[in-house]
Amino acid sequence: MAKTESKVGVGIVGCGFVAHMKHLPALKEIPEAEIVSVFDFNAGRAQEVAENFGAVGCKVCTDFEEVIRDPNVDTVYILTSNVTHSEYAVRALDAGKHVLCEKPMAMSIEEATKMMDAVERSGKKLTIGYQCRLAPDVQYLKRVCDAGELGHIYHARALAVRRRHIPAWGSFLNKAAQGGGCLIDMGTHAIDMALYLMNHYDVDSVMGNTYQYLGKKPTPANATGLWDADKFEVEDSAFALIRMKNGATISVDCSWALNTLEVYENKVVLCGTEAGADLLDGVRLNGEHNGVLTVTKPDLQGRSACDLPMFNKGAKKVSESRLWIDAILNDTEPFVRPFEAYTVSRIIDGIYRSAQTGELVKL
Repeated sequence: MAKTESKVGVGIVGCGFVAHMKHLPALKEIPEAEIVSVFDFNAGRAQEVAENFGAVGCKVCTDFEEVIRDPNVDTVYILTSNVTHSEYAVRALDAGKHVLCEKPMAMSIEEATKMMDAVERSGKKLTIGYQCRLAPDVQYLKRVCDAGELGHIYHARALAVRRRHIPAWGSFLNKAAQGGGCLIDMGTHAIDMALYLMNHYDVDSVMGNTYQYLGKKPTPANATGLWDADKFEVEDSAFALIRMKNGATISVDCSWALNTLEVYENKVVLCGTEAGADLLDGVRLNGEHNGVLTVTKPDLQGRSACDLPMFNKGAKKVSESRLWIDAILNDTEPFVRPFEAYTVSRIIDGIYRSAQTGELVKL
């Protein structure tokens, strides 16, 4: 098919849960984008996506190479297992395509570095799917931080803790396919949010540990059912301390299954010299006024990300796809810049190495 003039041609790679959960519905709402090519190892799934979400004449591909060689494809959406992220991204960038890749960026720092090299080599854009940044409470707090209302933020907590929610489907428990467990799956979002709000990416060192206790004890109390303990190859919990080069610290609590009632998934706590804030119950700001300690909770009910000034685009729904398509059309930096995602990958890689060696890892 010939791509519609003035539209961004999208190639979808991977037609599973994450594609249907957010990317396909979002793209359907963006007039400037059209899905022109689809690939999945399950040909039936690819055909279904092409029929339900693709443009007229959308091509169903039999392998990845067909997508990146399609002249109608301007950007490739990599929505596959972690094991393919780096290879597919590098091949697509080198083929002259912009790339949106689902989180995590890659399974290791070596793979992430190959992606950064391909960005530099190709001159094409790369972004990673850290959509949690787009939540209205995160965007409000970002404005507070950028305005300096918290002062110097010298400590943060990145929280991604579930009580019993080990993913019992797909390849989440397979280390060869995922690169890790809860840390690379959930913790990656919380770490990204903390760095994003602090607006600081200069990491000095990490110290961490991982555990595999409850993952080896299947229970029907798990939110997604039983799993095979013999196939549980990754960590169920990870804890770490990140030290930035300016002296600030970030503590990380991450778990798919933990004996705790303090369950906070993708939440951040910030401590600054002028005030503090957290996302534990909406946005809460704490400080002092006229000699009295104060706690305020802005009312964001009914607000959406597009209500906030930085996303004043007049769209009904602002999504990572909306921002990504705009970055391609306007030749601007993506909302999630490659080096930001690369820093998250460096931290996660460092935590895993620290857990293996029992030593502090300098980055």
